[in-house]
Amino acid sequence: MISLQFLATALVVCIIPGTGVLYTLAIALGQGRRASVWAALGCTVGIVPHLLAAIFGLAAILHSSALLFNVVKWAGIAYLLMLAYQAVKEGGTLAIRADRSAGSGWAICRRAALINILNPKLSAFFLALLPPFLSGNAATATVEMATLGGVFMALTFVIFLAYGLFAAQARDWILSSDRIRRWLNRSFAALFAALAARLAMERA
Repeated sequence: MISLQFLATALVVCIIPGTGVLYTLAIALGQGRRASVWAALGCTVGIVPHLLAAIFGLAAILHSSALLFNVVKWAGIAYLLMLAYQAVKEGGTLAIRADRSAGSGWAICRRAALINILNPKLSAFFLALLPPFLSGNAATATVEMATLGGVFMALTFVIFLAYGLFAAQARDWILSSDRIRRWLNRSFAALFAALAARLAMERA
């Protein structure tokens, strides 16, 4: 069940930078090491609803209902565009500033969780990723999927945390240059907007 092939596949998926990694990096650069831990935790927690949907077959309902899929999709698009705005807005929650200290951990965690919760493709991803690694015993399928999902979540947290801690190490150097800060804020905003555009093209 938990084979080297599964671990390698999950590791590659987690390492590839996506929206969660982008958010964790922005938080780490803007608010430091402690904030990056909350961001990594939130991104991991946001996986739970999609994992449960895959385990209990709810993912199929989401992707067979165009209305439900589009509601979640457009909520996700709006949220990504809001994050893009917050990256360039003066005093925005994602803007990197020299005078900024870490914000509320729970707020950082909640915003991170919403990134994954509002991604309608994530439940289908788990529905495609996990079954090939099951033993084939129908009686233990639910437990096996939950176990594989738990391992995937643990890898997600560790890898995202590594991204965040690495970015936090570079924070002092980043904060010493107004030009670099402005460039990073605009870059994060552009990337969030690009991810919103990509999500807009997704179909159920």
